Amino acid sequence: MKLTLPELRRDTPLVMVTAYDYPGAQQAERAGMDLILVGDSLGNVVLGYDSTAPVTLDDVIHHTRAVRRGAPDTFLVADLPFGTYHTGLRDAMRAAVRVIQETGADALKVEGASPEVLDVIRVLGRNGVPVMGHVGLTPQTEVSLGGRRVQGRDEDSARQIIENAQAVQEAGAFAVVLEVIPARLARVITERLEIPTIGIGAGPHCNGQVLVYHDVLGIYDNEKKIARRYAELGKLATEALKQYADDVRGGAFPTRENSFIIKDEVLDKLY
Repeated sequence: MKLTLPELRRDTPLVMVTAYDYPGAQQAERAGMDLILVGDSLGNVVLGYDSTAPVTLDDVIHHTRAVRRGAPDTFLVADLPFGTYHTGLRDAMRAAVRVIQETGADALKVEGASPEVLDVIRVLGRNGVPVMGHVGLTPQTEVSLGGRRVQGRDEDSARQIIENAQAVQEAGAFAVVLEVIPARLARVITERLEIPTIGIGAGPHCNGQVLVYHDVLGIYDNEKKIARRYAELGKLATEALKQYADDVRGGAFPTRENSFIIKDEVLDKLY
């Protein structure tokens, strides 16, 4: 059964994974995920972009619809993509309404803790839209952070991340993602907050963890320190496709077992 907001507690480890399509969502739900995230990481792992910035609201809506059809009984969070909540509260509310109405998502996720983003969290919450926060490494603005590197290693930046997480909580977020920060800093944040923390590259002390579907299944060759590969489906897929190509070129596929028949008397009338 789908978890409700009150059931997303800090005392039970929360497991979240991304999904971007119907079969991936089915697999995630069958595996018993607590939450599924339609992340704007779809720009990197599905659409082939170098960053998440090109992902549009229509992209998120398209993929979230498919995920909801594949996982009707799992708590579903959708990212608001870059630019949809940075140009004013009216635009943010309009984007949020579209995602919720058109996809059936249960909640939305926004990145950062600027005054503008905190206002968005407050306004969406007041209008009945649950919001998950996201601090630390925020991919939508990674260029301004110096690229994809660990955040919060010095005192000033560590204090800033703690303050950001607390501000996100005070603004009304029901949970917060901590991305690519030192494990002991994540522990301090988790101890100070009342809402669940969900880590990705933030160590074992968070209340939950999230990973990208393609990283978990080893669909791409690139290794990531923040992830663990639980399968090597990329290699298996390449091998299977190569075998298919060899079989076609060598005449081993299709065979009689893969073909349909027609009665001789019908065929004779065609000549």
